[in-house]
Amino acid sequence: MGARGDVRDRWARARTWGAANPWAVDGGLALLVQAAMTMPFVVPRPAHLEPATWSAYGLMTLTVLPLVARRRAPMAVLWAVLATSALYTLAVDGPGQPLPYTGLVAVYTIAALSVVWKRVVTAAVLVVAVPVSVWLNTRSARELTFSLFVFGAAYVLGRLTAARQRAQVVEAERAAARERARIAREMHDVLSHAVSLMVVQAEAGPVAVRTAPERAEAAFEAISETGREAMVQLRRMLGVLREDPGAGGPPRAPQPDLGELPALLDRVRAGGLGVVYETSGGVRALPSSVGATVYRIVQEALTNVVRHAGARTASVRLDHAGGRLTVLVRDDGRGPRSPAAAPGTGHGLVGIRERAAAHGGSVTAGPGPGGRGFEVRVLLPVPSTAEVGS
Repeated sequence: MGARGDVRDRWARARTWGAANPWAVDGGLALLVQAAMTMPFVVPRPAHLEPATWSAYGLMTLTVLPLVARRRAPMAVLWAVLATSALYTLAVDGPGQPLPYTGLVAVYTIAALSVVWKRVVTAAVLVVAVPVSVWLNTRSARELTFSLFVFGAAYVLGRLTAARQRAQVVEAERAAARERARIAREMHDVLSHAVSLMVVQAEAGPVAVRTAPERAEAAFEAISETGREAMVQLRRMLGVLREDPGAGGPPRAPQPDLGELPALLDRVRAGGLGVVYETSGGVRALPSSVGATVYRIVQEALTNVVRHAGARTASVRLDHAGGRLTVLVRDDGRGPRSPAAAPGTGHGLVGIRERAAAHGGSVTAGPGPGGRGFEVRVLLPVPSTAEVGS
């Protein structure tokens, strides 16, 4: 698996380099074609034929030179190849070629890069040019059939290349859209959680200043701590976005995981919401991606409680059992009467559902026991220990 991954990485780097240096790639292709077309000049000709001349070789080279510009002006290259090839055939007695290399490259390029009308014109030109070339050479049905076949194959290969490139562009756009959605979820979770806690503390601050100054000091400290933590997480995300994997820079900071969950709950408690944290079942190691997902789910669920529920207490429970992890966040607030509590509304529950679905999990949200409060229940499949370590 590692060797195949290295090969794919090298191939991807080569393609990236080729896309950034088209002149170098096309120049290399022209040299390769030149080498192939030089072979008949190197191999001795039959005794009844005159030896190949330098003028013939120079004119053959002239048929190859247009390929350097094949991607910039494919139709012009085709016309240049046809003209120089006809001149070679009519003006000199040079060796023949086993394949029409230059014409095949030109047709492939037009099929891969050009619009429909240019491809139609190319097909019309070939319908005339190929029989004429065969008539000037051997006038055999065998050569005509072979020539039509190889030019048709070059055209089909070019169209397949175009289809593959379009598919790669579509997949790249989809990957970019998925990445934008992921970053948007991360930014929403971090900022929404931090701002909600800071707003709650700021609103309580003036009252506390008049009635309990010691509580006001604690509120301001909580605002400061929440803001610092939000900045740390934002820097972490922005650092990953700016990071060049090939630059050899510092390693990426890890995503938050279950180990940071108690600190998150402490910050929420400092905002005035009583939070009870429980775990049950056979606790097992989780992949880092699953741990980060659980952290973000709890963070977003508690943010919704702070912003919308008007609750005094909330509970967070993680239950490891039956090959899955159940995350339950429950509060004693207004429950489904809150507009944000209705399933499917707001970005919070949507983000929770998207995170769970990314790991094959499911989410249910609705009134708590006896219709009091609100609860969010997330079921996530947990891989075995062997899968975590692999």
